Amino acid sequence: MEIPAGFFFLTAEAGFRGKERPDLAYIGSDRPASAAGVFTRNVFQAAPVFLARERLENRAPLRGLLVNVGQANACTGEQGIDDCRESLSYVASRLGLEPGDILPASTGVIGEPLEMERFKHGAHSLASSRPATALDAAKAITTTDTFPKLCLRDMDCESGTIRILGLAKGAGMICPDMATMLAFVCTDAAIPRDAWRDILASATEESFNRISVDGDTSTNDCLVGLANGASGIQPSEEDLELFRELILDVCQELSYRIVQDAEGGTKVLNIEVSGAENNEQAEWAVRSVAHSPLVKTAMYGLDPNWGRIVAALGRSGARFDPEDVTLSLSGVILWDKGRVLASHAESQLAEVMQQRKIHIRAELGQGEGRSRILTSDLSPEYVRINAEYRS
Repeated sequence: MEIPAGFFFLTAEAGFRGKERPDLAYIGSDRPASAAGVFTRNVFQAAPVFLARERLENRAPLRGLLVNVGQANACTGEQGIDDCRESLSYVASRLGLEPGDILPASTGVIGEPLEMERFKHGAHSLASSRPATALDAAKAITTTDTFPKLCLRDMDCESGTIRILGLAKGAGMICPDMATMLAFVCTDAAIPRDAWRDILASATEESFNRISVDGDTSTNDCLVGLANGASGIQPSEEDLELFRELILDVCQELSYRIVQDAEGGTKVLNIEVSGAENNEQAEWAVRSVAHSPLVKTAMYGLDPNWGRIVAALGRSGARFDPEDVTLSLSGVILWDKGRVLASHAESQLAEVMQQRKIHIRAELGQGEGRSRILTSDLSPEYVRINAEYRS
């Protein structure tokens, strides 16, 4: 598949991580693009999040996204905001743009001032570098990721083909409740700003808001989308519905890969709760299970310890009668309305626990409320990675 028309990529090595690898990326459009974004709900919002939100509120088109890794520029006060503005000005001047044409995004260690000399060096290299590929950009924005996350889709309309590209980074500090760690979606379709914002926000709810690795919501999480219209196609009302579905498909694919690449993770856990009094209570229940260290470590240890799952459900705050609950693990029923069945399925459970993907499903028997989430198991490697993160 081809990338969306009118987009290009640049990467450079600024040295933020002290390694010989690109850590600065620019995702550019050769023409003004309609822009929209979804951002972290963490009240400690990083300087790039503050500036990105401010610029999107101005409703002006954008020409590019500037992404650095290694330094989050979070909890850095007014100096952090000034440094972020300066970094955008520096890059814009070298690309023949205005600072307001570019949106910032950062990830890395919280609380450290942005190393401006490194940034200037990286920006100079960025502007003078040869065009990179989308895969190069996806690699440049990774941190503890073990693989780059990139997704391409296209759709045929009567007047031609629309293309969509998604890039993301993330493996730890994952519990967005808004978007994801860093994610970017580009399309050459002509989409009005308000419609674009609605499409991204809707896709977020059914993708990035449905994943968790460790229950930690970052200060820098963002999803930003650019629609530059380079295909010359504005989808009809009928085509727009398919376009929505494809954007959701891209976001769900990227969010799945984030959980698949969870720091130290060996399994993807698909947790579903149905039959709650309402969706809110189903959400409480599903997140209680997903965030339980005991559930996650049991899954890593190949131990179908379903008692940890029911304990997490029971403390979630969701209202239900234990005698109405049915619990299953990848189709093997463990608890059925007051009856323990797990002891009769040991061989089946042993086979289930060896699988890379495990489905935990709880039916509460109270109403129509339902929710789901993707999460990972928890291993000693997760502890090692995060204990040594700044080493």
